[in-house]
Amino acid sequence: MQSNALITTILMYGAIGAIFYFILLRPQQKQRKEHDATLRSLRKGDEIVTAGGIIGEVVFVAQQSKDGAPVVSMDDRITIKSGETRLIVERARVARVLNKTGVTEAKP
Repeated sequence: MQSNALITTILMYGAIGAIFYFILLRPQQKQRKEHDATLRSLRKGDEIVTAGGIIGEVVFVAQQSKDGAPVVSMDDRITIKSGETRLIVERARVARVLNKTGVTEAKP
């Protein structure tokens, strides 16, 4: 009798763990991977929104060499133009990428 209750308890906790993984963790990991891919694909001319709410156009992105090393030492920074001001921001601080018309890019 006690072993039956123990197995039931273990199965219950396993089911709760599986539900937690498939509802919370897995979608968050997928969203993070998509965001990282978007940040890696930033190009000159893209319109972005930073985490601080600044909207600007990318005017410079550090290039990668063929072996993956950055050509300049500021590989995690991009230069954006907002109004008449140019700002250097960390690539990780880009919240989302907008296209030329200001509409959010479609997600697959």
